[in-house]
Amino acid sequence: MSETVPDLESLKLLVLVGELGSLGQAAGRLRTSQPAASKRLAALERRLHLTLVDRSRRGSHLTSEGRAVTQWAQRVLAEVDELMVGVAALRADRANDLRIAASMTLAEHFVPGWIGALQRRTPGLHASLRVTNSEHVADLALRGEIGIGFIEAPTVPARLSSQQVAKDRLAIVVHPGHPWAQRRHVVELAELAQTPLIVRELGSGTRETLDRMLERADLRTARPLLELDSNAAARSAVIAGVAPAVLSAITVQSDISAGQLVEVAIAGVDLHRTLRAVWPEGRKLVGAAEELLRVAIRACRG
Repeated sequence: MSETVPDLESLKLLVLVGELGSLGQAAGRLRTSQPAASKRLAALERRLHLTLVDRSRRGSHLTSEGRAVTQWAQRVLAEVDELMVGVAALRADRANDLRIAASMTLAEHFVPGWIGALQRRTPGLHASLRVTNSEHVADLALRGEIGIGFIEAPTVPARLSSQQVAKDRLAIVVHPGHPWAQRRHVVELAELAQTPLIVRELGSGTRETLDRMLERADLRTARPLLELDSNAAARSAVIAGVAPAVLSAITVQSDISAGQLVEVAIAGVDLHRTLRAVWPEGRKLVGAAEELLRVAIRACRG
């Protein structure tokens, strides 16, 4: 009997094919190739001795047997999700521990305050914060290595649920002696694109936001002059007069007030962005992770 039991990934694939009507889209949702998904589906059909999907040029559609199996599969997957939520709750209760990951801007200016507020309400709670870029935060959340993550990427990565927790905007900043600081008119986006800049590393939310902004404008971009993996290093490089940079406004606010940096206006570009909490899609936050999200939402609304 055990030899005929299908694996969970095959059941997820079948359910997605039924929902999306496309094997290719289902494969994309599961982050696998279409040929690999096709082989997995064929293996499932062989294991169950049933034809589950009717494949044609118009797409992939469940057969009557496929629809019946999908209904049972959905119940199985829901039970598995409930199992994992319960296990997570038991683990959280036993360890009284919350593991968090956050991108640079959130970790420097938002998350510590939220953790402090949570710990005042939950004596004995131990929280650990890992500071990395948005791409890595998303990976940690997907692998279940953290209870909750916080990112500043312009889009929500696949297979993650999200909730807005703060707002931010990017700022173009230069040394006070830079020619842009002396201008009376705004800098055009095309000129920004053609200027070698100080940028954050690939995978950071700030870098992704900048790259997407320039891509939408269909502009040819210059190669970055300097690529750095921290806001502090980027700020220091701009203050030293190395080159302009695009950074979170909250990160450079004190430097602008002190006259160490000058913010430059850019024509016709909305630099506002949303900062988000993320966790695996289909999973419910429990325990301290759920409470931390509530603290962050209240702080955002306040």
